[in-house]
Amino acid sequence: MASAGLLMGGSLLARESFFFDKPNSRIAGVQIGVITYSYRSMPQSLEQVLQYIVNSGISATELMGEPVEAFAGIPSDKSKIAEWRATVPMTKFAAVKKLFDKAGVKIYAFKPNALGSNNTDAEIEYALRVAKTLGAKSVTVELPKDPAQSGRLGQLAAKHKVYVGYHAHTQATDTAWDTALSQSPYNSMNLDCGHYIAAGGNNTKETLLALIQAKHNRITSMHMKDRKTKANGGANLPWGQGDTPIKEILDLLKAKKYAIPATIELEYNIPAGSDAVQEVKKCFLYAKDALLAK
Repeated sequence: MASAGLLMGGSLLARESFFFDKPNSRIAGVQIGVITYSYRSMPQSLEQVLQYIVNSGISATELMGEPVEAFAGIPSDKSKIAEWRATVPMTKFAAVKKLFDKAGVKIYAFKPNALGSNNTDAEIEYALRVAKTLGAKSVTVELPKDPAQSGRLGQLAAKHKVYVGYHAHTQATDTAWDTALSQSPYNSMNLDCGHYIAAGGNNTKETLLALIQAKHNRITSMHMKDRKTKANGGANLPWGQGDTPIKEILDLLKAKKYAIPATIELEYNIPAGSDAVQEVKKCFLYAKDALLAK
């Protein structure tokens, strides 16, 4: 079976007979995905990460950059990375897309460590070219404190017609993204619903749902986690135990037919005897039950 084959050894690309039972995590019209950061506690070869996604029952992903770049041959010497990124052909990244397509996993976002203020324009354009090669609609990055950086990213994103989805932690407010969104039509939101709730202040369940409705056409993806409000301690908890209105968010996406992937981001402590794959699967089943509930 597919779940046993890869982790027992051998390169996936070299094994023509290898096959996956293709997952399907589009439920009631809503695409449930996972950010591969969720599997950070496990070995991180690209083939292993892909197997984790499939074993979780997930058919779409926000792919972290490290396994992809390792697969593509990024230099171990950090002083050579910028030059490599500026000149590397897209051949290996096209092979990544082929690998994921064969497994039935869509890459909708790509999150490399190549989009910061210290990165060159060539590195940023590399990240955008890779995202396009992978079939991703967007790259994702933390929302910059300096608006000059979101302006720079937005300009380069427009050149390549790939969105930059800005992620925020507990600095999130209803207006936190406004400057970036005004700078370029290719600047967008990677809205983390759990962090928004944990921020407290004026952020509530009601304002979160209103923000999604108001900005839905500028949200390229969302992160889903269950956090307590700031007043309740802000903890990350297993889904259904926190204050994030997960079911209400999913119901809104379903009712309004918003084409926004809902991305599982596993950040609560993994219980003894379990692992990240099992916990992501639990989150997915929670989302599936919520979407299919009458």
